Amino acid sequence: MKLNLKRPLAFFDLEATGISVGVDRIVEIAILKAMPDGSEQVLVKKINPEMPIPLVTSLIHGIYDEDIKDAPKFGDVAQEIADFIGDADLAGYNSNKFDIPMLLEEFLRVGVDLDMSDRKFVDVQNIFHQMEQRTLKAAYKFYCDKDLINAHSAEADIRATYEVLLAQLDKYEHTEFEDKQGNVSVPVKNDVEALHTFTNMNKSVDYAGRMVYNEKGEECINFGKHKGKSVESIFDTEPSYYAWMMQGDFPLFTKKKLEEIWKRWSAKKDERKQVVRPQQAASTQRPNPQPKKAEPAKPVTNDMLDQLKMKFGK
Repeated sequence: MKLNLKRPLAFFDLEATGISVGVDRIVEIAILKAMPDGSEQVLVKKINPEMPIPLVTSLIHGIYDEDIKDAPKFGDVAQEIADFIGDADLAGYNSNKFDIPMLLEEFLRVGVDLDMSDRKFVDVQNIFHQMEQRTLKAAYKFYCDKDLINAHSAEADIRATYEVLLAQLDKYEHTEFEDKQGNVSVPVKNDVEALHTFTNMNKSVDYAGRMVYNEKGEECINFGKHKGKSVESIFDTEPSYYAWMMQGDFPLFTKKKLEEIWKRWSAKKDERKQVVRPQQAASTQRPNPQPKKAEPAKPVTNDMLDQLKMKFGK
């Protein structure tokens, strides 16, 4: 099917250092501009974000610091990107919440004004989510081909959830799944441990997802300016962050896990101090220098008296 276009529609996708629009930076942009005559134009740019890419992010999109160290900065290519987009409408997947806000943020930082006043925005994810709803009622109809009666009644909901899981086990028994790292498996099995692993892929530390484990098993912050950084490394450089979280509006279990990390970090810090102190004490212990022998007083001469008179004017 050919798109019915009155003007170009630019499909674009961003890869970035993270998902915080105000903090993170673009590392790659790809734009496919569909033209009204059916032709296509493509622009792909790697970009130096002028900040390190967290390893947990690189493992997702496959772009590492060394891949973009010689790439142009966004300011160097901003006008080229703006000119390529031209007067096109914009489209993407989750673009309304992420790609468009982040792209505009980058343009504003370098003083390039991309006029958005008369553009149309097409978010393909929103079509998917609205047409294929992810409610329990929709899942019950999709998997069990039944209408959920008394929806939001606790007993009706749990019975429907139970039936949906049984139907999922039948439907996906031999279905392959590819994760973000390209690993292929058959994860939906009639085994609670396997289902636990598949449905908790983020490996949350605190259930609320404020902290997650990275590939090294380290607890990492999963929000805000420190997203992707290990909690202990943050304590090393900004120990006040602990007090900010403990005093903030975070779940009690999140604070409990944070306190555990803080105590472990503090214990390591104390151990390092105990190792350093003996070394410092040894380095500061020096043999007492021998006192200088007092020189015998010199007899007063006429020349010395004359010099004193000249100095004090007497």
